[in-house]
Amino acid sequence: MTNSLALIVLSTTLTVAAPEESGTVSGELKQWHRVTITFQGPQAGETADPNPFRDYRLGVTFFQYADAYVVPGFYAADGNAAESGAEKGGCWRVHFTPDRPGEWHYKASFRTGPDVAAGTDPQAGEPTAFDGAAGSFTVAPSDKTGRDHRAKGRLRYVGEHYLQFAETGEFFLKGGADSPENFLAYVDFDGTTGGPTKQARQGEALPKALHKYEPHARDWMPGDPTWRGDKGKNIIGALNYLASKGMNSVYFLTMNVGGDGKDVWPWIDAETQDRFDCSRLDQWEIVFSHMDREGLMLHVITQETENDQLINGGELGIERKLYYRELIARFGHHLALVWNLGEENTNTDQQRAEFCRYIEQCDPYDHPIVVHTFPGKYDQVYTPLLGNLQFHGPSLQMGNMAATHAETLKWVARSDESGRKWIVCLDEIGPAHTGVKPDKDDPDHDAVRKQALWGNLMAGGAGAEWYFGYKFAHNDLNCEDWRSRETMWDQTRYALEFFQQYLPFPRMKPHDELTSAQDDYCFALPGETYAVYLPEGGTTELRLEEGQYAVKWYDPRRGGPLQDGTVKTLTGPGSRSIGFPPDEPSKDWAVLITSSRQP
Repeated sequence: MTNSLALIVLSTTLTVAAPEESGTVSGELKQWHRVTITFQGPQAGETADPNPFRDYRLGVTFFQYADAYVVPGFYAADGNAAESGAEKGGCWRVHFTPDRPGEWHYKASFRTGPDVAAGTDPQAGEPTAFDGAAGSFTVAPSDKTGRDHRAKGRLRYVGEHYLQFAETGEFFLKGGADSPENFLAYVDFDGTTGGPTKQARQGEALPKALHKYEPHARDWMPGDPTWRGDKGKNIIGALNYLASKGMNSVYFLTMNVGGDGKDVWPWIDAETQDRFDCSRLDQWEIVFSHMDREGLMLHVITQETENDQLINGGELGIERKLYYRELIARFGHHLALVWNLGEENTNTDQQRAEFCRYIEQCDPYDHPIVVHTFPGKYDQVYTPLLGNLQFHGPSLQMGNMAATHAETLKWVARSDESGRKWIVCLDEIGPAHTGVKPDKDDPDHDAVRKQALWGNLMAGGAGAEWYFGYKFAHNDLNCEDWRSRETMWDQTRYALEFFQQYLPFPRMKPHDELTSAQDDYCFALPGETYAVYLPEGGTTELRLEEGQYAVKWYDPRRGGPLQDGTVKTLTGPGSRSIGFPPDEPSKDWAVLITSSRQP
């Protein structure tokens, strides 16, 4: 069977024909690439009874030797819905990303019964149609390089303060876009409509219309994906631009019914919470697959404060389970993905724990799970989650970005004490009306760079995404042009490059006590590597262990190579002045102090 998503593959796509009862295997049969199996099953439709999203459940076990993944599948209409817009058909599908080369075997479980899709009991319901269909396929090593996630492998939690790519072992530091949060409210997606005209509430931007991203039309490149002719070019171009600036993450809502934009949902309409729009979700998949190729992590925000009680009154009921399961079945195969339980979340402690447990049960790849909350609610929301084995860290919103360093330090330390280290990211800065201003309003971004970006990283944080305040152009809901913050993307890249190129940061810890200045930050592996950040320039004394050390300076405003300051070497033990920067002594600088005894 033809798979419309094969249109987005840039190199030769292999299709392995199998007996019809075994399904049709398609995709690039390579390690870390998406492999799709399509089964011919009962004819159904988005509005049919039995409900194909609720009363049927497809799960496919993929196994190689003793390793097995039980992957949820989904109803795929005619199997070509991104192109055809079909609402009916008899195709049932599963996506899988194999983590090693060689021969893989699979076996399908396909069962029917009232609400069977929401449960996790493999024996629930009755077997039907192609239940028991089995087959195999052979996977070659990936041929991808560079930013492409298929070259790096799955981004996973490994018990440290940073996520790690499974193939390369590279540790991940995040830099990317938090706005527009309604990124998926895009005019070219089937069935996507704008929310009702209304007055903006306090702390909220007012969307003008569905996104078109017209300024990014020039960033689409020949060979990039589209659907239905030339649809999708602008959103693909926007992602190309962000990747070209060295960013690696995008934050977006998959449901904002009743929320700020009222223009994003996965269902056939805003009220019907157990029937999903097959063509729109297939088109989302085209965009998400392009994000994989461009090295952009999917930060999936599943709800927001205005609607976190919308589904099942906030409980883990049938419709909420179906929502989570559909997202996992359709998009869980993506290699770099984080599930966020909600923006400014107001669910209860018990509900959040239940959400984590259910997502972990359904997601065969164990993608990280985080939650975002209001400033001032950190202790209330995060403390009960310390030590939770299905939870991976806070998604910090800072009403006062000057507190970023202290708040990051706090949750890095408290998670250490709990025995389960957290990934501590900065995902929104305030005040809400300001966030990160456009370059034309804040050409230097001094406060954001010093307090938020370097404040998080130098405290052992895992990076930041940038929110755009509602009083400025291209804000959190109506942003059409990511070039409006080009300087901020550059400065974010400079910070990430410093950490990735010069620091063994996964082994380093915050050590602000090692310096004499009151307003600087120190991140160190004592005796080997020290990084000092001076927000206001000048100098400081650093308490060193015994040894000889080289001193180099790095410009966080312009990037570039390491430079010599007034002091080139230091001798420990003891406190020693690191000297002054090569120029502009009142500006912020990062300083790298490394032992000559490093391996």
